[in-house]
Amino acid sequence: MKLKFLLFLLLTMFLGADSIKLPVSFDSSFTQEIISPKNKKILYKGRVLYSDKSLLKWIYSSPTKKDVCTNGKELVVVDNDLEQVSFYTINKGFNLPEVLKSAKKDNNGIFLATYQKKIYSIKLNQNGELFQVSYNDDLDNKVTITFDEIKYKNSSIPAEKLKCIIPKNYDISRG
Repeated sequence: MKLKFLLFLLLTMFLGADSIKLPVSFDSSFTQEIISPKNKKILYKGRVLYSDKSLLKWIYSSPTKKDVCTNGKELVVVDNDLEQVSFYTINKGFNLPEVLKSAKKDNNGIFLATYQKKIYSIKLNQNGELFQVSYNDDLDNKVTITFDEIKYKNSSIPAEKLKCIIPKNYDISRG
């Protein structure tokens, strides 16, 4: 499940000066570029909400409308173009604090972290906040997520805001 793995690992790092720090929550617009091994490129855009170490909601607006929500144990994908909702159990537990512990700053000021045999490259903006995360996914695609207008917060986002809304007329799929 490329989407499941990709979405779960997109936000692996939140960074401070010489160490990685995880904010309580954040809200940001994003651009996600995926380049296949055959150099085919696709660009996604949207907004992401993060809170409390395991709650994520990706709101894709282009080129397709899709919401992806997770609590660290289950992933819900609401595909508005297909009018379908898919539920997935996450087999490999994702431990964000463990990922953060492994990140080390290199000589170029970029943080590198290894988690579940994948290497992540993390860049910060001039304020020391998350700017970009890059890695290769399970299908050898090069994935780069760039965060724009990121807003770190010291308080949680209400969990209800991070849940996907499931339209009653959509087909349901369990994976």
